[in-house]
Amino acid sequence: MVHFVGAGPGAADLITLRGARLLREADVVIYAGSLVNPELLHGCRPGCALHDSARLTLDEVIALMERAEAAGKTTVRLHTGDPSLYGAIREQMDALSARGVAFDVTPGVSSLFGAAAALEAEFTLPGVSQSLIVTRLAGRTAVPEGEKLSRLAGHGASMAVFLSAGMLEGVRAELLEGGCAADTPAAIVYKATWPEEKVVRCTVGTLAEAGAAAGVSRTALVLVGGFLDAPYENSRLYDPTFSTGYREAKT
Repeated sequence: MVHFVGAGPGAADLITLRGARLLREADVVIYAGSLVNPELLHGCRPGCALHDSARLTLDEVIALMERAEAAGKTTVRLHTGDPSLYGAIREQMDALSARGVAFDVTPGVSSLFGAAAALEAEFTLPGVSQSLIVTRLAGRTAVPEGEKLSRLAGHGASMAVFLSAGMLEGVRAELLEGGCAADTPAAIVYKATWPEEKVVRCTVGTLAEAGAAAGVSRTALVLVGGFLDAPYENSRLYDPTFSTGYREAKT
């Protein structure tokens, strides 16, 4: 059996209980060494075979899984954050399915939520934004034309931009092209929840300069939108004049 496990945003104690248990029980662990906190591997049992996928191709990863399965061993494929976001797991699952290898997926806490926690922010504020766009700038991996950052920026929703910290000038250019004002609040969160976490608050217009000044060019999330700094309305859920299924409105 192969278990795809989301390691969470970075802090070792933010992996799910199920994920931690699977990691303790695994015979083989294939982990994203460039992104997963190595402290998580300290929970593996003695004799567990550890493989850093940063040094492997897709075919080599699948071959490791196949050999473990043939030997009756349990494999954990440890991905950063939640594996369904930029985790490249679909191609692995399809390859395993084609080979008749059983697998399941244990979700994890995404770094976008770790970043929100670091900023003490809420993505969905009444009167500001009720939607969150999760995207990336086109790089070596293209994005569909309709999903270009410049097109998404026009929605005015809260935005979490992954895998783009090394292209902040391009992020700024596309956001401005799409209609974001230069003074729109923005933030760069480096390694959210890790001990070396760094938070840089800025605006869309100063993204590139802020990132350069902080020395951040990778392993960071860019957050954009009024949710970072705009006046907002209180939730109706707790409004005393608003009835819910659990209490009557007070007049």
